[in-house]
Amino acid sequence: MTGPRVLVVAQSFKESLSCGAVASALERAVRRAGGNPQVLLGSDGGDGLMEALDSQLIRRTSYNVLDLLHRPVRVPVGWLDERSALVESRLACGLGGPGGLQPNERDPLATSTRGVGQLIQCAIADGADRVIVGLGGSATMDGGIGMARTWGWLPLDESGTALPEGGGPLSRLRRLARGRFPQAELVGLCDVANPLLGSRGARTYARQKGATAEAEQQLAAGLERLAACMPTGDELALTPGAGAAGGMGFGLLAFAAAELTPGAAWVLERANVAAALAGAVLVVVGEGSFDHTSLEGKLTGVVLSHARQAGVPSVLVAPRAVGVPDGVTVATGGAWWDAPELEQRATRAIERTLQLL
Repeated sequence: MTGPRVLVVAQSFKESLSCGAVASALERAVRRAGGNPQVLLGSDGGDGLMEALDSQLIRRTSYNVLDLLHRPVRVPVGWLDERSALVESRLACGLGGPGGLQPNERDPLATSTRGVGQLIQCAIADGADRVIVGLGGSATMDGGIGMARTWGWLPLDESGTALPEGGGPLSRLRRLARGRFPQAELVGLCDVANPLLGSRGARTYARQKGATAEAEQQLAAGLERLAACMPTGDELALTPGAGAAGGMGFGLLAFAAAELTPGAAWVLERANVAAALAGAVLVVVGEGSFDHTSLEGKLTGVVLSHARQAGVPSVLVAPRAVGVPDGVTVATGGAWWDAPELEQRATRAIERTLQLL
């Protein structure tokens, strides 16, 4: 097809459209607007990570683990090569994991990351010596201690009794029974750069996980206790990304000696976005809800930054959008779109922008 080349970077719209559905809708929109689409699948470490990297996986395996409410669930793991496994943590502890959560089940006081630790251990048992863990889309705020229980770490109260699982009991934490580090190199792909503690810490996302104002305070206090109980916890808590996935970033640092890296940049580098931008006249990216957090390491903000640096105009399509950077064309409105509406709104915005160009 002839026409100006338009780069589409597609990602899932949380709890509504998969990465593939978004990609197909935006590809059709570009064609209807008279453009020639080039589509990249993206993720920032959260929803849709394995879908975005599907073409790069040599195989998938699946394992029986416990979900965030301690129910049995079967979760896939992707393999980038024979020794490198890819874990999408939200599939075991996310709002939209295989088991799914009803609205009345969203309670980060009780939800646990244990299943993520089990997935990592299963991958190691199957030969992985490097495990990449996507962080994002979680419904947990236990600082990764549930995950760490898999490796023998145990949170104890003042009397030396093991605490129940979940983020709520951590406010009673007084010491940790030491476990071991997993026998593999771990890398956490962070969807945000938030630290663990403070007003911009993991608590920033407590409400979307189902926390009340009172629960948010309790959860924040629990994460403070968790950091205080680690020898270098206060230092690790300041690491960008430590607050990702309800503090699971911190858990990977503290209990697995992991490395944290921005997930969006990691995925886009593997997709060679710089080469894709060369010669493109327009970039199109979408997100279910765009706000100031989208500019703090999430895929949409990183794509817009790449486009700006390359001097390529951009179109953002998002049902909800506030705080959009100057110069970005926006298609927005309503709280939720299905694929046909996404296609329709994107077509109009892309067509209008191409005419201006």
